[in-house]
Amino acid sequence: MRMFAPALVIASAALLALSAHAAPGNSADDMDKLLADKGLLTRIDQVRQNVRDRASELVVNAMGFLGVPYKRGGNNLETGFDCSGFVRAIYEQSVGLLLPRKAEQQAAATQSIDKNDLQPGDLVFFNTLRRAFSHVGIYVGDGKFIHSPKPGAEVRVESMGVDYWARRFDGARRVQGSAPPANPAGE
Repeated sequence: MRMFAPALVIASAALLALSAHAAPGNSADDMDKLLADKGLLTRIDQVRQNVRDRASELVVNAMGFLGVPYKRGGNNLETGFDCSGFVRAIYEQSVGLLLPRKAEQQAAATQSIDKNDLQPGDLVFFNTLRRAFSHVGIYVGDGKFIHSPKPGAEVRVESMGVDYWARRFDGARRVQGSAPPANPAGE
């Protein structure tokens, strides 16, 4: 039930907003007052902050794995990680979501977003093996991502602007319910 509460609150707010908008003579101020009177503005802000906190927690948790060695097929701290094993472990530990095992499966299971809409916690995909979605990392902000890159390397943060990654960028994706909403108030 806890997972459905944010969606229920947002849906309720939308229905109230529509009914308030449909009544003649109501203004945006009246709608804001109605939502405030019902306590929904505060609840929506709380849900929004909770989602932001979860995305921040996910990125902080991922940073705790810096230096863990790459291991093909690896999916835990003890043996090391490959790229998709790393992403899967971070999402499971941080937000309790179990993503598919392979990078291309993770891409298929997530929502495509524009690169300009990237938020910390979103997934970034690259074509590193001459096939789509062959590498994945977690966006940490400021044009950087954290990932487990290749044999002989360790989990690290890199810039998406580096020529190697920029040429191979395959898309940005969002795991449903894990990243903060768009910045509607210009915060």
